[in-house]
Amino acid sequence: MDSLIVFTNLPDRETAEKLALLLIERRLAACVSVLAPCSSVYRWQGEIQHDEEHPLLIKTTQDRYAELEASIRANHPYELPEIIAVPVTGALPAYLHWVESETRAGTPV
Repeated sequence: MDSLIVFTNLPDRETAEKLALLLIERRLAACVSVLAPCSSVYRWQGEIQHDEEHPLLIKTTQDRYAELEASIRANHPYELPEIIAVPVTGALPAYLHWVESETRAGTPV
């Protein structure tokens, strides 16, 4: 099982919750944690930006990553969304099995 944690940030809680639900409904993620807002400072198109964002921690598998990324891009309000996938190198085996079973394509909803 090749599990991943995928990070992305959304501009508000409502948008974050909508994306989280969409990913779960499509079985692209086993769990999406919508975190408390944070302050992001970054340079965009030559200007320094200061924005409040709502991070998502998305638990998924490598097999589902391409479709997950496409769904984030299609439903994300940013022109260039942050989408970072980090491989899980250690975890409770039963949890990893659950992630895999919840993201299996073709599993009834």
